[in-house]
Amino acid sequence: MNATVKSIASLLRDHGLLARGPQSVDAASVSLTGADCDSRFAGPDHLFVCKGAAFKPAYLEQALEAGCVAYLCDDSRADELAAVAPHVSALVVRDDGLRTAMALSSAACWGHPDNKLEVVGITGTKGKSTTAYMLRAILDACHDTPQSAIMGSIDTFDGIEDAESVNTTPEPPDLWRHVANAAQSGLPYLTMEVSSQALKYERVVGLGLDVACFLNIGRDHISPREHPSFEDYFASKLRIFEQARVAVVNLGSDHADEVLAAAGRCKHVVTFLADGDAAGSDADVWCRDPRPSDSGIHLFVHTPSWEGEVEVGMAGLFNAENALCAIAACEVLGIGQEQVKAGLAHVRVPGRMELLRTSDPHITGIVDYAHNKLSYQRFFASVAKEYPGREVIAVFGAPGGKAYERRRELPEEASRWADFVVYTEEDPAHDPVEEICAQMAAATPEGQDFEVIVNRPRAIGRAVERAFQSPRGAVVCLLAKGDETRQHEGDSFVPCETDATLFERAVAARTARTDRG
Repeated sequence: MNATVKSIASLLRDHGLLARGPQSVDAASVSLTGADCDSRFAGPDHLFVCKGAAFKPAYLEQALEAGCVAYLCDDSRADELAAVAPHVSALVVRDDGLRTAMALSSAACWGHPDNKLEVVGITGTKGKSTTAYMLRAILDACHDTPQSAIMGSIDTFDGIEDAESVNTTPEPPDLWRHVANAAQSGLPYLTMEVSSQALKYERVVGLGLDVACFLNIGRDHISPREHPSFEDYFASKLRIFEQARVAVVNLGSDHADEVLAAAGRCKHVVTFLADGDAAGSDADVWCRDPRPSDSGIHLFVHTPSWEGEVEVGMAGLFNAENALCAIAACEVLGIGQEQVKAGLAHVRVPGRMELLRTSDPHITGIVDYAHNKLSYQRFFASVAKEYPGREVIAVFGAPGGKAYERRRELPEEASRWADFVVYTEEDPAHDPVEEICAQMAAATPEGQDFEVIVNRPRAIGRAVERAFQSPRGAVVCLLAKGDETRQHEGDSFVPCETDATLFERAVAARTARTDRG
């Protein structure tokens, strides 16, 4: 049965959110088949959510022209919007309740399509995207057509839409549209990253998770615009267990006892540990002897239902942890050993541990989304182990307007491992790139060799030149942007070439100069 303005009003009233209901009895019975919060994508018979500091009444007018039949707003905007749309049903909520109301209303308007899917949510400071892609590869393995939708920081695929993502976890109207698309497309699974911001700001309220995976926790996203403290960040992450049936928890995470305590509210808890000595541990899923292989990494895995060798088609020993998380989720979903092995053997995550070969076997590029202290620790430790003796060259920056700690922590951590560092642009938003790089340069430990080249293509070109000059060979680490094709500048997302493309072009140019001799 479709939602109606009346049923949504009743839902919001039951949650203590409704400040004013629709005035017209006839209008209250109007059917609602979806919800939107962006007038550019508004659809017929939908509820339009008026939100955000930059919202303008003109957006509501555009949404109504596109076919929306009712709107949701907070009390502070109600009179202004009533003047713009006097004959349209308005659901007015408390000023402090719009985010929760938006989530509950969106789920109801789209008909709670999560009931038709098995939904896996993945959170953590490091590894969400990789784990999501690993799980998706497993779920799709041994099938002729896709089986899993995916939502995350890299891209979004729901069986109908397939595009590069803007947010790790979308706002509720968009999130529920993707869930509905997946259900309509007949996809049995949805694999999604769940960010701390999504949990803190109610984006996933009402979404039923069959499995909630907790990978790890470290200091990140602490800024006036995100989380005021680590405690707030951690508490936001732990909220994922409030709406999950089964929890999957990494026993190797910092604060694992606190994570397990929060996971106890779920009906069942499955644990994993990526440790060679895990055989004597209490983990349900563990591995021993993780080591590099020709195709990626090799593991011997133990689960409650099977054990055996597993080949993961991705480099980076730290990916053993991500693979075990995906395997643990498969234990809950009833996915067997052969499908697990087939999926992991062929997994590829765009922009994650992407190896870029050159004609010189001693020169290698690696593209990775590593962008915080925890991911740097794991990334560089793996590079040092897998490429002993090579010069390590790192190209990276820090984002504008958020996660200010990275401007200090990343230079400090990279300098523990890298021989040469180039600071450059990385989604500066409204902050001058020169200012961000200057702060990173100021945080660089004394004696560390580095340069500041704010233009990313030129920065990568400089790193490639340095690599070919190295007498012991080199690994060029291109960090944070991964497979992205947009750079966040000001209020816009400006098209850019991927780091892999820039690396390959720089290598080709350098080779051409050498050939001309």
